[in-house]
Amino acid sequence: MYKVLLFHLKTDSIKVTIEAYFEDEKLVIDGYDIGKIVEEVWGDSDYEYSTTIHPKEVKKLYPLFGVEEGDKVRLLAAIKERFHTNTCFSEFSEFLMKNNIKSERFSWT
Repeated sequence: MYKVLLFHLKTDSIKVTIEAYFEDEKLVIDGYDIGKIVEEVWGDSDYEYSTTIHPKEVKKLYPLFGVEEGDKVRLLAAIKERFHTNTCFSEFSEFLMKNNIKSERFSWT
């Protein structure tokens, strides 16, 4: 499975990893936070979150990023180029809503 790392941070009090990849033709943006700061905020030391976009909705992304439909590697690279900061997960979610692209969100602490 080919993944791109959108954001990574590691300090003494937190580790954050946000990746994008395709799984069963679905686009997944997956985040994982762990550490002392997470425990202070959420009451547990780890926090997982993801957004899943089904293939029908993924097709809408290709023209928005100027990528040929079906070129998953280039789409992932284009997403990484645009969304790569510590707020990339929420920014990508806002981008989806703004462009009427349906997705499923999940979070767990």
